[in-house]
Amino acid sequence: MTKIAIIQHPPVYLDLPKTMARAVQLIEEAARDGAAMVVFPEAWFPGYPTFVWRLPPGAGMGKTDALFARLQANAIDLSRGGMAPLQEAAKDNGVVIVAGYQELDGAVSGSTLYNSCIIIDADGTIANNHRKLMPTNPERMVWGFGDGSGLNVVDTAVGRVGALLCWENYMPLARYALYAQNIDIYVAPTWDSGDTWLATMQHIAREGGCWVIGCATALEASDIPTDIPYFDELFPNRDEWVNPGDAVIYKPFGGIHAGPMHQEKGLLLSEIDVGAARSSRRKFDASGHYARPDVFALSVNRMRQAPVTFD
Repeated sequence: MTKIAIIQHPPVYLDLPKTMARAVQLIEEAARDGAAMVVFPEAWFPGYPTFVWRLPPGAGMGKTDALFARLQANAIDLSRGGMAPLQEAAKDNGVVIVAGYQELDGAVSGSTLYNSCIIIDADGTIANNHRKLMPTNPERMVWGFGDGSGLNVVDTAVGRVGALLCWENYMPLARYALYAQNIDIYVAPTWDSGDTWLATMQHIAREGGCWVIGCATALEASDIPTDIPYFDELFPNRDEWVNPGDAVIYKPFGGIHAGPMHQEKGLLLSEIDVGAARSSRRKFDASGHYARPDVFALSVNRMRQAPVTFD
């Protein structure tokens, strides 16, 4: 059996150094509780830009600029070793980490941000980095488009792990690309919550025959520092639950295993039998015995897309 820990604590909003320090403490806590895998929600480092849903298009452009500047200054640049603290925490505690974060592409433009998800193995190595293929609606005001280079299911100390972010999980072909790679644990870091999202997690567990982990950031307005630009306009109700969290684990072929953890902060801890994923696909294997390659075919371009190359 393998114990999973889902983080349902908020970050220190738009403050990367303090958020990273909090993350390391939470990883250590999860490891003390016996966790072999620790999962953080979408854009947890240094906080999901919920302001894009709260500012009116056009009229909020200048305000978005100011908030984007704060976000950009607290994003993570892999080319500069920005994930080193998490990699060290993974190695020191012997845990696999899956984490949603704001990625700054320092290797090309040095300015564009991506909504990314990293998988760090228990030895501290980066096993995969995926950039969200399609930012959802107003998210396009802060994030660039990802590509297929991160559409990978990778071997880790807890089994084969893959991840899609938020509404990418509504993209049938993206899901299929993961199903076709012998996935054991499917992680869906998100900002979504509620019954509709939970129904999606249930569907994926049944369709993919895999363990499904869904998690959003449990966040109250009182968790957000009042010195962020336009705080009073964005969060007039200090008692508001900005996001209830709803951390959850679904069994292969469907059914609640743990959670949902609603409007509550802490760790959702649960043991899973990783091997149950593969045996569950005897009934339905979307990319195996239930596939019809004579009728349907999927081609995935895994080339990293870049606007410029230097010879």
